[in-house]
Amino acid sequence: MVPLERMSDQEFEQHAFGILKRELGAYGLARFLHLYRSGNGDYTRDRGQWLEGLTVEEIARQLEPRD
Repeated sequence: MVPLERMSDQEFEQHAFGILKRELGAYGLARFLHLYRSGNGDYTRDRGQWLEGLTVEEIARQLEPRD
């Protein structure tokens, strides 16, 4: 198996779906996909609220790995 950090987004998604199917069964995977893909709300508006007042430097600090 390719290490997670070397997987493409598509490979990672397929791997994750395989785990979900194994753990939740076909029905559970289908239910998750319905919830995951349908979404709700207004992401653009909500993102503006989440990021309001943050600087690029503050956002970059939040992305740094933590020990």
